[in-house]
Amino acid sequence: MVESTESESRRLLGRLREVMAGESAGQERLDEITHLIADSMGSEVCSVYLFRDDETLELCATEGLNVESVHQTRMRLGEGLVGRVAKYGKVVNTPDAPSAKGFRYMPETGEERYSAFLGIPIQRLGEKLGVLVVQSKEAREYSADAVYALEVVAMVIAEMTELGAFVGEGAALSPLHQQAVMLPGTAAQEGAAEGHVWLHEPRVVVTNPIADDPHRELERLNESVEELRVGVDKMLAMSQNGDKEQLKVLEAYRMFANSKGWMKRMEEDIARGLSAEAAVEKEQSQARARMEQVQDAYLRERLADLDDLSNRLLRILTGQGNHNAADLPPDPILIARNIGPGDLLEYGRSLRGIVLEEGSVGSHAAIVARALAIPLVVNTARITTEALNGDHIMVDGEQGIAHLRPDDTVVSAFRDKMAMQAKAQERYASIRDKQAVTPDGQKINLVMNAGLMADLPSLDSSGAEGVGLFRTELQFLVRNQMPKRSELVALYKRVLDAAHGKRVVFRTLDIGSDKVLPYMKPTDEPNPALGWRAIRVGLDKPGVMRMQLQALMRAAEGRPLTIMFPFVAQFEEYRAGRAEVKKTWEREEKLGHVLPETLEVGAMLETPSLAFAPRKFFEEVDFISIGGNDLKQFFFAADRENERVRKRYDTLNVSFLSLIERIVERCDETDTPLSFCGEDAGRPIEALCLAAIGVRTLSMRPASIGPVKSLLMRSDLSELRKVIMDARHRGEQSVRPAVMRYLRDN
Repeated sequence: MVESTESESRRLLGRLREVMAGESAGQERLDEITHLIADSMGSEVCSVYLFRDDETLELCATEGLNVESVHQTRMRLGEGLVGRVAKYGKVVNTPDAPSAKGFRYMPETGEERYSAFLGIPIQRLGEKLGVLVVQSKEAREYSADAVYALEVVAMVIAEMTELGAFVGEGAALSPLHQQAVMLPGTAAQEGAAEGHVWLHEPRVVVTNPIADDPHRELERLNESVEELRVGVDKMLAMSQNGDKEQLKVLEAYRMFANSKGWMKRMEEDIARGLSAEAAVEKEQSQARARMEQVQDAYLRERLADLDDLSNRLLRILTGQGNHNAADLPPDPILIARNIGPGDLLEYGRSLRGIVLEEGSVGSHAAIVARALAIPLVVNTARITTEALNGDHIMVDGEQGIAHLRPDDTVVSAFRDKMAMQAKAQERYASIRDKQAVTPDGQKINLVMNAGLMADLPSLDSSGAEGVGLFRTELQFLVRNQMPKRSELVALYKRVLDAAHGKRVVFRTLDIGSDKVLPYMKPTDEPNPALGWRAIRVGLDKPGVMRMQLQALMRAAEGRPLTIMFPFVAQFEEYRAGRAEVKKTWEREEKLGHVLPETLEVGAMLETPSLAFAPRKFFEEVDFISIGGNDLKQFFFAADRENERVRKRYDTLNVSFLSLIERIVERCDETDTPLSFCGEDAGRPIEALCLAAIGVRTLSMRPASIGPVKSLLMRSDLSELRKVIMDARHRGEQSVRPAVMRYLRDN
C-alpha cells in the first residue's frame, strides 16, 4: 500500500479537485471519485454510501465491488459495519472485517473477499450524509495517516454533496437546497404565513474546499484569525462593566481564539491540501461531533462557544453572512437554530413567521412570538441546514410544519387555507364591538393576554374587554441587567394609559423554570418546572418584589390597580405576598406618593393543591385566575415541553373538567371572581366547554377573541352543559366527541 504522507494527501486532493471541476454527470463523477481514491490509497475497494432517507443508506458508487450492486444494496442505520459508522459518526478501522462486531454479509457486493475495512463518516457540521469505505484483501489496520487522508476526502465529498456536485442523470442524490422539503416541528404559536427565508445566522457555504496554494491559505487563515482576535478583544473591552456571565462567554471566546492547538490543527489541514475555509469547517465539524457525545453541561457550552467562534471566523474568511436588517425581504420568515428574546424584539412585527431548529413552546422566543402574534414552529430538525436566504417558505403554526420550497400543489392548498382564515377574520371584525352573549343569555367576558407595549393596540382591534394577564417578566428577560424602578414605572404607566380605563391584571415577575434572567445565575435544578420559580423566587428575594410593587403603585397615579401572584401553591404563599403588598402600600403612603384608587390582589391557580386550599383562602383572595397551561401539566403529570406526552391528555378529559368545576363551585360559594387564562381559553371548543361549566371570564391571545366570541354567540350553554354531564355519566374519558357531535347537529 502507498503510505498517505502529507504530499500524498495533497496529491489525492489535487486529483479530486480535477474530478470536481470536470463536466461529468452525478453518477459518473462519483464513480471517478471512488476510482481515484482506491488508486491513490493502494486499496482494492473504495465505496460511497449515501443516505436515501434518515434511516436508509444506499451504495451509490464503488470501485472493486460488483457494479450491479450500485443503487441496489441498501441497509438500515446501524446495520453492518457501514451502518455502525453512519449511526455513531465514528471511524471503524479493522484488519478482519468478517469477524468484527456488526459485520453484515452482502452476497450481491462480493465484499466477503476483503479483510481490511476502513469506514469514515461523511458528515458536515453534524449533518450525517453517508459513509466512505476502503477495503483491502490484506488483513491489516489502516495507518493513522490513511485515516486522516480519508477524513479530509470525506469532508470534501460532504461539501460537494451539499453543493449538488453529484446531481445529474443517474445522480446519487437530489440536490440539497433545491428540492421541496416538508419539515415537521412543534406548533408554538398558531397562524399561517408565507414568505421568504431570512437566516438569523446564515450558513457559510464553502465553495473552494481544496486549495491551490497552501502558503496563501495559511496567510489567509492567520489574517482572519487576527481579525477575529481583535474583534473579541473589542467586545471584551466594551463588556467590562457588563454582567459577569456575558464576560465569561467572551473570555471563553478569547481562550479559543488564542488556542495554539486549534490553530495547529487547522494549519495541518491546510498543509494536507484543504483551503482555509475547509480547515476551519473540518475542526468545527469535529467539535459538533464531540458536542453530541458530551454529557457535561459546562463542556457542551464550551464546545458551543467554539462552534460559534468558528462561524465568526468563516464569515470573516468568506465575507458571507455579514448582512443587516436593511437587507430583509418584504415578507421575511426568520430561520434560526435558536434566538433570544432581545434579538427577536429587534426584528419586531416585520417578521411574517419564525421557524427554530431548537426552542420550546415555553421558551423566551415563544413568549415574544405570542406577544407579537407571529406564527412560530420550534424543534424543526435540519431547517438551518436545508434553508438558504431567499428560499420560498410556508409556515403552518397550527400543525407545526414548515414547507420549504413548496411545490405548486402545496402552495395552492396553503393559500386556500390562508384565504379562508382571512375571510373568517372579516366575519370576526363585524362582531368586534358586540358583547359575547350566548343565545340562552349568558354573558362571557373575553379579555386578552399581553406582555409588550406592542400588544396594547389589540385591545381595540380585537374587541377585548381588558387585559386578563400582563406578563411583566418580558421586560426583565430582554435586558442584560436588572431594570431600574423608574424604567418600570414609566412602562407600567404607558400600559395603563394605553388601556384607556380598561382593567389590566399585572402578573408579578414569573421567572424560573424555562424563564431564566440573563443576569441571574441559573440554579442547577433536576426539574426546574417544579422548582424555584415565580412567587417562590419573589418571596425569597423580597427586594425585587418590593421594587416591582412600588413601580406598579406609582404607575397607577391614582387609578385602579390589579396585581396577581403567579404559581401560588398554598394559602400561606398568597398571605406572604399580600403582606409584602401591604408593607409597600404603607411605605408609599409615608413617602407621600399618590396611591392607587383601588387595589385588587389575586392569585394564579396553577397547581392542583390550591384547588383544595382552605375556604379562608377563597374568602381572602380578591380574584383567582386559573393558569391552564401549568395546571394541566401538573394534573396529568405530563411535561408540556415533551411532545411524546403533552398531546396525550385532553383539556376536555372529564377528570380535568371535574377539577375546573370544583374550582368554579368553590369560587361561587365565596363570591370570588374567577377567570381561565391559557392556550385553551383561546381554542373555541375548549372555551365553549369552560363557559358551559361556569367559567365566566376567559383570557387569551388577541387573535383568538374573534373565533371564540363567534362560537359563543351561536351556542346555548345550558344545552351544552347537559351534553357534558351526559357524557360524564356514560363514563366517557373525554367529552370532546359528544360536544363535537352536538355542534355538528346544531
